[in-house]
Amino acid sequence: MDFDNTSPTDLASLGEFGLIKHLAQHFDIKHSSTVKGVGDDAAVIDNGNLQTLVSTDLLLEGVHFDLSYVPLKHLGYKAVVVNLSDIYAMNGTPRQIVVSLGLSNRFSLEAIEELYQGMLLACNKYNVDLVGGDTSSSRSGLIINITVIGAAEKEELVYRSGAKEGDLLCVSGDLGGAYMGLQVLEREKAVFKENPKLQPDLEGKDYILERQLKPEARKDVIEQFKALGIRPTAMIDVSDGLASEILHICEQSGVGVDLYEEKIPLDSLTYDTAREFNLDPTVCALSGGEDYELLFTIPLEDYNKIKNLPDFSVIGHLTPSSKGYQLIAKAGTVHPLKAQGWNHLGS
Repeated sequence: MDFDNTSPTDLASLGEFGLIKHLAQHFDIKHSSTVKGVGDDAAVIDNGNLQTLVSTDLLLEGVHFDLSYVPLKHLGYKAVVVNLSDIYAMNGTPRQIVVSLGLSNRFSLEAIEELYQGMLLACNKYNVDLVGGDTSSSRSGLIINITVIGAAEKEELVYRSGAKEGDLLCVSGDLGGAYMGLQVLEREKAVFKENPKLQPDLEGKDYILERQLKPEARKDVIEQFKALGIRPTAMIDVSDGLASEILHICEQSGVGVDLYEEKIPLDSLTYDTAREFNLDPTVCALSGGEDYELLFTIPLEDYNKIKNLPDFSVIGHLTPSSKGYQLIAKAGTVHPLKAQGWNHLGS
């Protein structure tokens, strides 16, 4: 195998998705049962009538979570939910998870039981089985790796690559809340470091704190699609920021987009907290990430099915690829839409 690297390359210059694309190009699909490999929310394996969906996620202490303010029970719950979200983003149903842990000797049995209590809550809520895993010692804090296995009928599967010109761009729920919850937690951590006698000031921030510490996967949205007779043309979950996810759909579908700032759904607490931190609420929605809402596209003729549903927002439409990716600001000015969300390999 020849990767053709003649000199060292900084991983941060590639970014997470650049690295995945660079490495994956060398691996050819060998089995006809491998319907979809690298490049979507989950891999797809053909098992006859049902397609098997597989996705995995790695969480590292100090990179993805901070145990100084993240309770272990919440962490266990979130670690499962963010994986299930990938299966729902394929219009599938998660069924099993496999959990692997790297543990340092500072964790007691009771601490790990607390972590697993959160996982158990998530498994019970989403009707998922924990079917195996592995544990190892770790010299770099807590490491959590979860693989989720799901299923979908072939004709029900939704990829990132199916969007068409003229489709409506829609999103569930509201955006930016998880990022603002993180900002509040980081602020209170900094205050505590300065003066450990002070109690954290979290009053009135419950909604955005829950969005960060205990997100939910949008199983209910998938159920609504089935009830309404809607099959999105493309879909992705919002884990790395709205802008990043829109560009994934556009690039893989070969289309452009007009995104309207005034249509981006923001909760009032998210908006007010962003202003409190002297942040632009729209930027928080575009780049914040970890909302785990579903971003999807539908044909124009399906608009009447969702127009009166409060949990769905039409935020734009897809255009010819030659028009590029555009954000239309509230003032009517047009700006290039760029992904500035979470880069797992950045600084």
